[in-house]
Amino acid sequence: MTAETPEANPQKRKRMLIILAVIFLVAAAAYGVHWYTYGRSHEGTDDAYVAGNLIRITPRVAGTVVAVLADDTSRVKRGQVLVRLDDTDARLALDKAEADLAETVRRISQLYKDRDQQQANLVAKQHIYAQAEADYERRAKAVAVQAVSREDAEHAKAARDTAKAELDLAQAKLAAANAAVAGTTVESHPAVKQAETRVREAWLALNRCVIRAPEDGEVGQRSVQIGQQVAPGMSLMALVPMHQLWVEANYKEDQLHGMVIGQPVTLTSDLYGGSVTYHGSVVGLSPGTGSVFALLPAQNASGNWIKIVQRLPVRIALDPKELDQHPLRVGLSMKVEVDTGAAGKTETLPPVGFETPVYQDDLKGADARIRAIVAANLTGKN
Repeated sequence: MTAETPEANPQKRKRMLIILAVIFLVAAAAYGVHWYTYGRSHEGTDDAYVAGNLIRITPRVAGTVVAVLADDTSRVKRGQVLVRLDDTDARLALDKAEADLAETVRRISQLYKDRDQQQANLVAKQHIYAQAEADYERRAKAVAVQAVSREDAEHAKAARDTAKAELDLAQAKLAAANAAVAGTTVESHPAVKQAETRVREAWLALNRCVIRAPEDGEVGQRSVQIGQQVAPGMSLMALVPMHQLWVEANYKEDQLHGMVIGQPVTLTSDLYGGSVTYHGSVVGLSPGTGSVFALLPAQNASGNWIKIVQRLPVRIALDPKELDQHPLRVGLSMKVEVDTGAAGKTETLPPVGFETPVYQDDLKGADARIRAIVAANLTGKN
């Protein structure tokens, strides 16, 4: 082998430095072009996670669990029965409320009968008083001509006064009877309405012994067990509506310049990797950083202050069709990139709000049952 001359080494190093410089310049130029055409109008972060509604399934009445019809990872439909409570006490309470309603209708119907009776009694007392008044006037005239004794006239006056007192009493009784039912019918009487309300309350308590799913979703964190005594508000399990998911991306405060609601977003999930791309839009920026809403917010006025770049949660809506094709789970990591160069399009944002019709039918059938009880116990016209 022939050894390289010392003069060759500097030339070789020079060529290598030139090559490295060219590579560096090409890389810097490529980065500059990429930043100018794409990077300066896109802000990305990997501090992003899938979020969603976490519905706590809780009983609305106390009771003993007799059936658990859903378990962790179960897919359930809106209105599907999840838990059943023992309804024996609720059925007894409903029977008692219905019996009380029937008794109340009969009692109030009797008030109307009493009013009619007092009206008839008043008419009779008016006739008696008129007769007594006429008798007294005839005897008073007869005493003047000594046709009857003064004693007979005094008896006639006493009879008239008694009839007047009985007439006044009859008028008072009729007024009291009218006050008890004035302006109402049996069906609209306050006592009947109160009894109807108690029937509805008992009906609701019975229906609420069956706990249903308020939304489609998957069950998690089931803690309820057969035979367990539960109380209102106690968490039995969690339900996650899998079509109500979004992403919360925690952006640094210096990345938020130019970010507005409605801008398009591209996302990838660690679950599927780069082969699956999601598309969404910015639907909102949090009104404060996470530290502001913490249980014990940081106090920077203590004197030991070190500036830390804060992060602000940005809420991003996902495309429902893409979610159906590639389902996600709450808490999964995401990589997010917002096109801050695009204009916001608030008119394309999905509607905000959640509601369920599951509990709207809790009183279904109660009104028909109440009307049947009232009709069966009416004893005559109002």
